[in-house]
Amino acid sequence: MASPNDLQFQEFEEAAELLSADPGASTLSMSVSNTATAAAAGGGGGAGAAGEDVKLDLSEDEEGQQESSELLGGQKATGGFWTFEYYQSFFNVDTVQVLDRVKGSLMPLPGRNFIKHHLRTNPDLYGPFWICVTLVFSVAISGNLSTFLSEMGNPAYHYRPQFHRVTIAAVVIFTYAWLVPIGLWGFLTWRQGAERQIGGYSFLETVCVYGYSLFIYIPTSVLWIIPFEWLRWTLILVAMVISGSVLVLTFWPVVRDDTKVMAVATVASIVVLHTLLAVGCKMYFFQTAIHVPTPAPTTPPIHITLATQSH
Repeated sequence: MASPNDLQFQEFEEAAELLSADPGASTLSMSVSNTATAAAAGGGGGAGAAGEDVKLDLSEDEEGQQESSELLGGQKATGGFWTFEYYQSFFNVDTVQVLDRVKGSLMPLPGRNFIKHHLRTNPDLYGPFWICVTLVFSVAISGNLSTFLSEMGNPAYHYRPQFHRVTIAAVVIFTYAWLVPIGLWGFLTWRQGAERQIGGYSFLETVCVYGYSLFIYIPTSVLWIIPFEWLRWTLILVAMVISGSVLVLTFWPVVRDDTKVMAVATVASIVVLHTLLAVGCKMYFFQTAIHVPTPAPTTPPIHITLATQSH
């Protein structure tokens, strides 16, 4: 029968072989007191078990598990606002999420809050940025084509590309998509401090809702090329109803707990500003040319004087 010392040296040799094979492995050290060893040699198994001092070193395992959980969860520590990683988190969306949010902006349903049902605590700037850029070029290009088509029958008209419309469209659309959400977010934050029951959204969520609500105007601006005023006004009315519904259904649950006057005034301001954007773009970029008929040149009467000769 092997003595306890022989077993101790045998376990030490096996542990040394394992450490040499994998130096980074965690170790488990067990020290047995002399009294426990003596009790174990005398046949007291229960007393020996009670005298054991077990030490477990899992510091490396805990660090490894923490790193693996961060990698699996896709969570990375973000730096300051001057770092690229800080702004990268605002564009952390995939195509499926963007398409789902675009569909949500096209089909607003009563009782479905755009932020809670589509953003799901993950607002982005990727979709709103590209929607605004696409809308700028679609409005400017469609406006040029509309002017060209409406002036085709005018012999005095000479087509000239109006590149300044791109600049005007960019200023108007990006100003609306940023300044209006800033003002609304600041107002809701102020009201949230004045009235405790008033909820609110973050600044990024507010900008995201406004950006996606403008998507409906991209196909609408393309259809505005058709030179029929009744069709253009019908399209703009439909677009305003769809886009405005997204904003009203999103912000009404936030302001409805405020006073009745403030709630109605806030929603009315949202709708009015949205209407001004749509009507202003239509009136400036898609004006219907008014042809003033030029009078036909009149030939002055020719007076012929006959001179008579007297004989």
